[in-house]
Amino acid sequence: MAADTASGYIQHHLSNLTFGQHPVNGWSFAHTTQEAQEMGFWAFHLDTLGVSVVLGLIFIALFRLAASKATSDTPGGLQNFIEVIVGFVDSSVKDTFHGRNPLIAPLALTIFVWVFLMNFMDLLPVDWLPMLAATIVGDPHLYFRAVPTTDPNATLGLALSVFALIIFYSIKVKGIGGFLGELTLHPFNAKNIAVKILLIPVNFLLEFVTLIAKPVSLALRLFGNLYAGELIFILIAIMYSGGMLLGGLGGVLQLAWAIFHILIITLQAFIFMMLTIVYLSMAHEESH
Repeated sequence: MAADTASGYIQHHLSNLTFGQHPVNGWSFAHTTQEAQEMGFWAFHLDTLGVSVVLGLIFIALFRLAASKATSDTPGGLQNFIEVIVGFVDSSVKDTFHGRNPLIAPLALTIFVWVFLMNFMDLLPVDWLPMLAATIVGDPHLYFRAVPTTDPNATLGLALSVFALIIFYSIKVKGIGGFLGELTLHPFNAKNIAVKILLIPVNFLLEFVTLIAKPVSLALRLFGNLYAGELIFILIAIMYSGGMLLGGLGGVLQLAWAIFHILIITLQAFIFMMLTIVYLSMAHEESH
């Protein structure tokens, strides 16, 4: 739709709608990937932000609707569905989180549903939303990515939010001294003060890497799996332009991959939620 070659088609579908300050054009939309790169770090991926916000509002609206119509009599289909999700998340939190914090269960529910909805956009045909956006704007070459979790900015933003909570509760529960002690006095320790001081740099290096690995693992795991899934859907879509036989094979492959991908998007949302619960549970453990 926006390129005459397969490589151009792939590059177009893997490019975000970017708005930022260009060295020459000032604040503007990027019309090429080169312009997007030249806008630097503070450029905005409007497609990622827009789709994420819309999906967040859909999440809130669905749960608000279910709550407003909740009944103790015979529940409807929506209420049953929401209760299953809430019960599943609640049991996951009770089994994994060993502290006491009323924020954890709502946070886990938000993460699971919101990440799942963002992942679910990968099941839509790869051209639907980009073509719709291009038609509305009137620019057939408009960049638009419909899956927020294929953008590392989105997954890293989610991971850093969780990381901020980890730091906050680590300091709140253990105190600044306890938090720093975890970073400098573990895993190696000694009764001799001089040896203990000598071990501090080694401990800090090991524990700091472990600490930083938490948001990195959260972000890259989600991004990597969804990016790979999106790329496979794009490659299958290219097959439709290869004639009836290749197009028919593409249809079969798309259906098979979509069915398998349902498991992937659900599993990735679950993993992100569970790791968040585990990391926050560790942050609430008293240091010794």
